[in-house]
Amino acid sequence: MMNRRLRKALVVTTAITAGLLMTACQNEDVDDNASAASSSSSSPAASAKGAEAVASGTGKGVSGSFKNGKVTHLAPGKYIVSVPGRTDQAFFISEDTEIWGAGGICGDAKGQSATECTEAELEAAAKKGAVSADVEMKDGAAVSVTEQPAGEQPGSAEQPGSAEGVAEGKGVNGTWFGNVSYLAPGKYTVSDIKGVEQAFFVSEDTEIWGAGDICGDAEGQSATECTEAELERAARKGVGAEVTLSNGIATRIVEDA
Repeated sequence: MMNRRLRKALVVTTAITAGLLMTACQNEDVDDNASAASSSSSSPAASAKGAEAVASGTGKGVSGSFKNGKVTHLAPGKYIVSVPGRTDQAFFISEDTEIWGAGGICGDAKGQSATECTEAELEAAAKKGAVSADVEMKDGAAVSVTEQPAGEQPGSAEQPGSAEGVAEGKGVNGTWFGNVSYLAPGKYTVSDIKGVEQAFFVSEDTEIWGAGDICGDAEGQSATECTEAELERAARKGVGAEVTLSNGIATRIVEDA
């Protein structure tokens, strides 16, 4: 009887001891893992990776207009635009980005309308030096990159064919029927059937009416009021319209139906 009781006591004691040892080991493992995690998160390598992640996301989500900027190449498909008085802004180029040149990116500096360029041409130009351009962004990606004509760049002299060089429309009044072409931000030309071009400006008060090309429905029975951004997109390709000017500024632009 004594031997059986001793054996039972030994079994119980052994089980309790084993349980205490396992608990202690598990606690040590948890403490070690927590320490390792804490050490890893506060290590220089982890901090560097965090900074890298933030840097790679620069510009994401940013929307807005960056006028009279200097565009430089940052990495494949990534650029920076610098505007006086504002923080430099990184942005991305997508397949849908419209890139318009005026002699620096592509095209002819003496031309009276912008030329559509490729991303490769923008990259080549931006790698040589900063390109003067207006950048429109949406969610960190460029919607459009529009190079400024030589006469529009800050501090540059007026050049033939630049917006200022052709802006003889200042003070002009009258109505023109013809093809409207984009010249520079807020500036256009209208050419009559004889090919004579008249430069003009668009203001916030300009009424712009579309009939399918600028905006609206070509099959509609009435004109649709459009934005200046819609006019710009259409005018880059050329659009027929009636333009009424007062002191060189368009008061009304009505697309040919």
